Amino acid sequence: MKKLFPPLYTMHLQSPLGGVRLAASDAGLAGLWFDGQRHSPDTTGWRDAPAGTPAAALLREAAEQLLGYFAGRRPQFSLPLDLSRGTAFQQAVWQALQAIPRGRTTTYGAIAGRLGRPAAVRAVGAAVGRNPVSVVVPCHRVLGADGGLTGYAGGLERKSALLALEGAGGAQ
Repeated sequence: MKKLFPPLYTMHLQSPLGGVRLAASDAGLAGLWFDGQRHSPDTTGWRDAPAGTPAAALLREAAEQLLGYFAGRRPQFSLPLDLSRGTAFQQAVWQALQAIPRGRTTTYGAIAGRLGRPAAVRAVGAAVGRNPVSVVVPCHRVLGADGGLTGYAGGLERKSALLALEGAGGAQ
């Protein structure tokens, strides 16, 4: 049986890397997708957050933090997250992504190893690709086994720009 979730509240903003769709539940930020990226959700039933609600305040704060990040004024995010729409495995991968420090990178294989599932590299890659909160949950910090740029749903140009913005160089 498919788990049912309440609709999300949403807002759209322009960033230096293009349009961004933010989504929030009452529990936290549940989505950040670049316009046109792969694995974008079906937004049927989503609506603008009513003024004065916790979701509206959260979306405004997320937008402010995101724009501060792009301007180089915010090295990290401080937002409640709602990652409940993922499977238990996806949620574990998304938690592992949050542990990658700014300016550092890792590989899909290293994440699989940290999760105690060294043979699950492809499953880790799939979970990283389905990360619903791009940038804030830093899936852009994951590289291929050879250190090359691979698999960013928002596009490799954006991945490269995000890594450059963060001064990423070394592996974790």
